[in-house]
Amino acid sequence: MTRYLIPFLTKITGQETILLWFIVAGLGIFTPLIITAMMILRSEGCKITFNTWRKRLRFRRITKSDILWSIAGLILVGIFSGLIMKGLELMIGKFDHSPAFMSFEPLTKGRYWLLLVWTPYWILNIMGEELLWRGVMLPRQEVAFGKHTWLIHGFGWALFHIAFGWQLLLTLIPLIFIQSYIVQKTKNSWVGVIMHGGLNGPSFIAICFGLI
Repeated sequence: MTRYLIPFLTKITGQETILLWFIVAGLGIFTPLIITAMMILRSEGCKITFNTWRKRLRFRRITKSDILWSIAGLILVGIFSGLIMKGLELMIGKFDHSPAFMSFEPLTKGRYWLLLVWTPYWILNIMGEELLWRGVMLPRQEVAFGKHTWLIHGFGWALFHIAFGWQLLLTLIPLIFIQSYIVQKTKNSWVGVIMHGGLNGPSFIAICFGLI
């Protein structure tokens, strides 16, 4: 999809690659994650109710401790991701930290509408991954792997990101494992949403306006 479909669509439509990524990934990758999560819940005999949302998927009320863990996690992710990027630059020189299908120029007049397309994509991205990985998969894996689940879980989540390019995968390694640990520690899937969305959203906005 990322290697052939998006370049093909870019060629035949003349639209920006990033726009087509939002559409294709939102509908073809992240929406199916939500559907898969619902199918797994149904196979478990769970009904889609508030009780399932709160207890089975662990989207519980956010506490002060959850917020503090989320903030501490984001700080650590920022530090380690920065070190990885700088380390890679020292070893191989300057490189694009985003794969080609996610690369775009900062927004200019007449292109701000891309933010309107990005918003539903961002919601599908964050909630799709967090619903399936942290909501459905992590509690099931904890039964099998106990306190070391975050390592197994993080490895699986990393494999999911291979298709998005090695640059993005390496940059995301700190988030993948730190977030997995903290969500398991707090047992609140909203922590994953806060961390994942808190890194992804502001980073994209900063790129849009040429801040990074």
